[in-house]
Amino acid sequence: MQNSPPSSSTTTVYTILTITTLLFLLLFFSSFPTSPPPPSFSDPYLFPHRPSTAQYHNHQLLFTTTNKTTNQSPPSIAYFISGSSNDSGRIIRLLFSIYHPRNQYLLHLDSSAPQKERDFLALTVQSVKVMWSAQNVNVIGKSDLVSPKGSSSVSSTLHGAAILLKLCSDWDWFINLSAADYPLVTQDDLLHILSYLPKDLNFVNHTSYIGWKESRILKPVVVDQSLFLAEQSEIFYGTQKRPLPDAYRLFTGKFSPLGFVAPPRWRVFESHKWVIGSSTSILSRKFVEFCILGTENLPRTLLMYLSNSLASQSIYFPTVLCNSPQLNKTVVNHNLLYSAYDAKHQPRTLSSDDLDDLINSGSAFGSMFIPDDPVLDHIDQKVLNRGQGLPVPGGWCLGGSSDEACSVWGDADVLKPGPGAKRLEQLMVKLLSNESFGSSQCIVE
Repeated sequence: MQNSPPSSSTTTVYTILTITTLLFLLLFFSSFPTSPPPPSFSDPYLFPHRPSTAQYHNHQLLFTTTNKTTNQSPPSIAYFISGSSNDSGRIIRLLFSIYHPRNQYLLHLDSSAPQKERDFLALTVQSVKVMWSAQNVNVIGKSDLVSPKGSSSVSSTLHGAAILLKLCSDWDWFINLSAADYPLVTQDDLLHILSYLPKDLNFVNHTSYIGWKESRILKPVVVDQSLFLAEQSEIFYGTQKRPLPDAYRLFTGKFSPLGFVAPPRWRVFESHKWVIGSSTSILSRKFVEFCILGTENLPRTLLMYLSNSLASQSIYFPTVLCNSPQLNKTVVNHNLLYSAYDAKHQPRTLSSDDLDDLINSGSAFGSMFIPDDPVLDHIDQKVLNRGQGLPVPGGWCLGGSSDEACSVWGDADVLKPGPGAKRLEQLMVKLLSNESFGSSQCIVE
């Protein structure tokens, strides 16, 4: 008895899966670091303790200490800040609010934004003296086309992480933010608290509970045309569904099962009636290298699976972390980002009415904010002490008045934490206590 030939629809689906997977992997692996980062030529007044800077400058260093070592330096954060069309102004505001000379920043506007917005980002960065001196802010010139529903979103994030690995060899944590996010503590506060933590911790919202997501998100076969087309296109949905993988357990971020009229960061998809929340995570350099360099099979295998999946960004990082024995004990089930929900458990935008809750939450960031909403001005004034168009004053700022505090700068290793550090410390104590840390860590439900 002869077997019947495979149907044309099945053949088409497998052809689509193969082609999309190959394109996804080609796009992702092309971003791997291929050479060590170039030497830093940063300002010796900001970094007097870096042995490589003095030979490139003729400045005379004054009031330097002799007992400080590299091991005592605060940690460094690599920020990947992404946005879309009309987000250039919001990205610049966010950059000023989280700027610190010790950190690295990579700014990305997707292909829906006109080139003049990317030019605006680059010209603004070049015009800020401290950013020019520290040489720690870069703008992606050749943008990625990103669809929030498909695998192009996680591809863009991994691409940004790979670039940051190549740009700088000594950052400790990776944080991806969107133009709709905003800080609730100063960078001195955040770096101060992180300096007391193990550098292998990863702060990622995650759950193994699938429920309604199995049939509406995880099993559908889709093609994210943003991976291979030059213009934004809708997700292509296959007619068949596939089983869940049995070699590893899927973990996801937070979703809302009901559709609603959402702002840009909370993506709602009418055909499937589900919402993606903020995908912000705080990832250790060790974990980012684990994903980018591909020393194990799981990151690559999961990428191939997610290349034809919905909501890949919310699945990839928690799944890799929780299925890796060497990493699953480093996961904190909180991304240090405050979000608010209405009575129907749907995410909503934040306003001035939420200011007290934002501050008292102890979170490092908040989301979602409407552009130029008055609550951002309140945060600048009451929490960050930041003037318009200026970076947040920190220990590295030596100027006199508040408006000119950072026009003169000193050692970037000097931190002056404020009240935000105490609030963040209280949250950390709660998250890392014996009662909550292990009990919410990669739990299989």
